[in-house]
Amino acid sequence: MTRQNPALKPGIVHLGLGAFFRAHGAIYTAQAVAASGGDWGIVGVSLQSPRMRDALAPQGFAYTALELGPEGETPRPIESVCDVLVAREDPQAVLEAMADPGVRIVSLTVTEKGYCHAPATGALDPDHPDIAHDMTHPLPISAPGYLVRALQLRRARGLRPFSAMSCDNLPENGRVLRGVVLDLARRMDPDLADWIAAEGRFPATMVDRIVPATKPEDIARLERITGWHDAA
Repeated sequence: MTRQNPALKPGIVHLGLGAFFRAHGAIYTAQAVAASGGDWGIVGVSLQSPRMRDALAPQGFAYTALELGPEGETPRPIESVCDVLVAREDPQAVLEAMADPGVRIVSLTVTEKGYCHAPATGALDPDHPDIAHDMTHPLPISAPGYLVRALQLRRARGLRPFSAMSCDNLPENGRVLRGVVLDLARRMDPDLADWIAAEGRFPATMVDRIVPATKPEDIARLERITGWHDAA
């Protein structure tokens, strides 16, 4: 299978293009674009592994969501992903994608540990090795570090901040994300922190679904149903 909508322009950068987001967030985005139009293509970012990029790139970043239910098996081609970047390979490319004027949302599914916070309090853990790195290096490695550095770029270029939207299963995830971003920004540049606090938006979301990881037998099952091989 290959992508059928190559003209879709990015409006969302998503950190952590795992099974949950591909089966929910990307589908909702595709449905919204089909209903109302707009440039809401998704640039996925893997903070560490190239596995998802390597699976999707040969398919033009299109893939199939397979829904199983009482009525049977329903394959749904998804074409809302425009590109997938691997942060460890090219962190500057990720920052530039997040600083693109067309991007209005940066969403996250990076699991609880990806927030580099103390779960008991929700506050940033300044002793976390990734945070310690990000406070002293211009190219970050943590999710909060990418958010802060990208917002710093947008401010320097006279752009409005994106909305940072956690889709992780954390209580009050928007409040937690805002807190770690502001704390990290304040440690790096207090004026930047003030700008983010005044202009930034961190909506809270409710996550009430899980998606099983794709296994080789799932790929084989889809190929039997549809006749096409989909590595993702």
